[in-house]
Amino acid sequence: MTDVTLSDDVRAGIDELLSEADVQENRALISRMLHTAIAMGQDPTARLDAKIASAALSEMRDAFRLFAPFSEVPKATIFGSARTQEDDPLYRQAHDVAQSLSRAGWMVVTGAGPGIMQAGAEGAGGDMSIGVSIRLPFEEKPNDIIAGESHVVSMKYFFTRKLMLMKESRGFVCLPGGFGTMDEMFELLTLQQTGKAEPMPIVLLDRVGGTYWQALDAYVREHLAGGGYIAEDDMDRVLITDSVDEAVAEVLGFWHNYDSLRWVGDQLVLRLKHTPTDNEITALNDQFGDLAVTGGITRTEPLAPEKSDNDLLHLPRIMLQLNQFRVGSLHRLVRAINALPSAR
Repeated sequence: MTDVTLSDDVRAGIDELLSEADVQENRALISRMLHTAIAMGQDPTARLDAKIASAALSEMRDAFRLFAPFSEVPKATIFGSARTQEDDPLYRQAHDVAQSLSRAGWMVVTGAGPGIMQAGAEGAGGDMSIGVSIRLPFEEKPNDIIAGESHVVSMKYFFTRKLMLMKESRGFVCLPGGFGTMDEMFELLTLQQTGKAEPMPIVLLDRVGGTYWQALDAYVREHLAGGGYIAEDDMDRVLITDSVDEAVAEVLGFWHNYDSLRWVGDQLVLRLKHTPTDNEITALNDQFGDLAVTGGITRTEPLAPEKSDNDLLHLPRIMLQLNQFRVGSLHRLVRAINALPSAR
């Protein structure tokens, strides 16, 4: 982050303003935002650039407030075409996968529009749906399932909308769609491949007997992997299926034993629900020891920063010094963790 240079008087004024507004939570971060906003005013910032920054911050605040009451509820996002009609088998697939997830206690996040988005909201029901809509001159208003609820937020920019469609969710189901669906699906894969997002289950769900995702998979493997632009196993992180039951099992099963991860310095800590045995640690090292720079995979107690933050201290953990160039392979380690006998 670029340092912001402000006079001592301005810095003191910001601190006084925060005190008058009784800002206590995340005070240093809020102060940094104000510092940056003032610095943008001092820079020769174009009006359009300032409008983008202002609107984006305002939209993110609205979205954060919408999601905050449901922070402890697991969520899955459903992507797909706004043009899918109610008599299309894909509509029923989206409805049914959302219904099954909601019955398992998961909320369903959609783009709040028609088509697949409406099917997902219908399947989950108003109480278990969250909508993040986009304001477009030619697209319909938020669907009726959530429009009358306090479960929808409207966004001007696609980048802020996409952030909120992905940030809070622990699983993703993509159904066939157009440019927007492709954009969202490839964004998910990019974030996973580069390690900019934690490992998450990604399902590409088709109509029964459909070939939409299979054709894409063939293209990616032949031309992207075949051309050396991605790794041969990059598509292994997604499940391609035409079964609602398999889609739901993939999302829920990904969290069977694996809980979360945290970086502590150059050490990666994986929090689990069940403590692995000595033999299981040996087996993990045999299969995944090459992911570690040195030392391999070991059990560990909560590290000092985790203790300071009271961060899931009750969970067992394993730790490794991950080779940063292998971060895209974490999904394979997570799947192996979920398959350990101790987790059954």
